[in-house]
Amino acid sequence: MANRKETKKTTAKQDAWLKYDDKGRAKIEAFCKGYKEFISDNKTERECAAALIAKAEKKGFRDLMKCESLKAGDRVYYSMMGKAVALFVIGTKPISEGMNILGAHIDSPRLDVKQNPLYEDNGIALLDTHYYGGVKKYQWVTLPMAIHGVFVKKDGTKVPVAIGEKDDDPVFGISDLLIHLSTDQLGKKGATVIEGEDLDVTFASRPLNKEGKDAVKEMALSVLKEKYGVEADDFCSAELEIVPAGKARDFGIDRSMIMGYGQDDRSCAYPSAEAIFSVKKSARTLACLLVDKEEIGSVGATGMHSRFFENCIAEIADRLGQYSELAVRRALQNSYMLSSDVSAAYDPLYGSAFEKKNAAFFGKGLVFNKYTGSRGKSGSNDASPEYMAMLRRILDGANVTYQTAELGKVDQGGGGTIAYIMGNYGMNVIDSGVAVMSMHAPWEITSKVDIYESYLGYVAFLEGIQ
Repeated sequence: MANRKETKKTTAKQDAWLKYDDKGRAKIEAFCKGYKEFISDNKTERECAAALIAKAEKKGFRDLMKCESLKAGDRVYYSMMGKAVALFVIGTKPISEGMNILGAHIDSPRLDVKQNPLYEDNGIALLDTHYYGGVKKYQWVTLPMAIHGVFVKKDGTKVPVAIGEKDDDPVFGISDLLIHLSTDQLGKKGATVIEGEDLDVTFASRPLNKEGKDAVKEMALSVLKEKYGVEADDFCSAELEIVPAGKARDFGIDRSMIMGYGQDDRSCAYPSAEAIFSVKKSARTLACLLVDKEEIGSVGATGMHSRFFENCIAEIADRLGQYSELAVRRALQNSYMLSSDVSAAYDPLYGSAFEKKNAAFFGKGLVFNKYTGSRGKSGSNDASPEYMAMLRRILDGANVTYQTAELGKVDQGGGGTIAYIMGNYGMNVIDSGVAVMSMHAPWEITSKVDIYESYLGYVAFLEGIQ
């Protein structure tokens, strides 16, 4: 946490930058340097999970499933299929008294390569894709793209792939129609300027030392065989993701912002993990959930609708000698949670989509969305005012800068998070996270001070409810 002697008191509505002196700003830069490296190096949920587990082990966390018993002070993690991670610091109180939980997601909008993707059309080999999550399809063309993922061969061998990030790597991309021939295209609505089935990635253009049908496709397959030892049939058991190529960068002449891919929701996942790493002990058990599939409704075995977290609590209670079905239910219902997900940053170029009194702004710190959903709060959690009051007291006491917001004007649209899913257990949950500009675009923008304030807020939450 920031040394409070290095900061000046500020109100919730003042710019968070104003409370930091040179020493404090250096801490912000150092924290965000680690964050930029994390989102630059880890662009898929598998990569994020692996990196977080590796760091957790260095911080003294052990694999829950390899622990025969647990006691207060133990630090454990659980991996769900290598795509979701749960981190725990075991408290001194019985787990039935509840936990303090941070929950974020590590999947992001992208293009997924189909199971039978590779084809050739007039001397161009392409990969067929299916977009993942909510995207404006026209934003994903004419950009340098990378391929990240894994082939799994029939014998179970995993072949990791990451092409397009190194300086000497090739990159890939999706073409667009030249302006000179775009009369019909430009007459379409934005949603159909680029169709989903047209988001195919240009993959190769040189034939394999011969003329004839599919000679370019054969060249592409020969390279894959040489470099990765995979065949055409291995695509059917592969998980390959097309993501923007390149590293996160400082944004703005003052370097106050970050431009990078996947900041929804890794700008919350990284501070959440760092927060639980920093806490040494606790009366209540602490948890940090970093889950998959949020962008498509939190479905599947690695999404929040899965019972993997509930099963984790049962495993922990068993190893503590405290297991019963009632104890697990009580542990969940008596918990407090911050659903750590991003909010929409006010954009002056599109100000008509926001209601300014209830919008999130850069530099104003951690954002609380009492409810998300759309229009009539459909699909939202809607946190209680008693819980919000508790959080205000904790954050004000820790001098954390925060703000409250809604996701745009009432009838403008909306969105959802994992908050309502966890609310189904009867626990207190509220959405809290970082304001993001250009959300779900290939390159998103955040404020460095907001990321740091989120980290401080998450630490204060974990430590403040005992």
